[in-house]
Amino acid sequence: MKSSTRLGMVGMGIACLPLLACGRPSVSEEAGSRAVKVEHIEGSDLSRVTVTELAAKRLDIQTAVVRTVLVRGTLRKVIPYAAILYDTEGRTWAYTMAAPLTFVRSPVSVDYIEGDVAVLTEGPAVGVAVVTVGAAELYGSEEEFEEE
Repeated sequence: MKSSTRLGMVGMGIACLPLLACGRPSVSEEAGSRAVKVEHIEGSDLSRVTVTELAAKRLDIQTAVVRTVLVRGTLRKVIPYAAILYDTEGRTWAYTMAAPLTFVRSPVSVDYIEGDVAVLTEGPAVGVAVVTVGAAELYGSEEEFEEE
């Protein structure tokens, strides 16, 4: 009877090992570093959002570049529709990569959506990287730290 109890406890301990790692901060986070840093950009209503490499991995931040394509016979500026972010006022934005791991929300004007592509009338310059995965989390971080 003792061996079956001991075996059961060992099995339970092994089964719980993955749970011990959940929610544990990394060494750098334990040292007090923040996963996200939000800095107000002087002279504007915008902020610069900088994330750590670990935070970028956890958020699975992905980008694509603004490009021009021939749409209905005219060269148009386009970005993936996934890069479009709507604020509470209904304005449209896209997070642009200002530097590695640093992002700034930029206004965009969407002419129309065609499939998974947003055709723009105004927006970031061609070749600028926009966030296609993780933009909502960047916006949440920006809004959470916004000065009132």
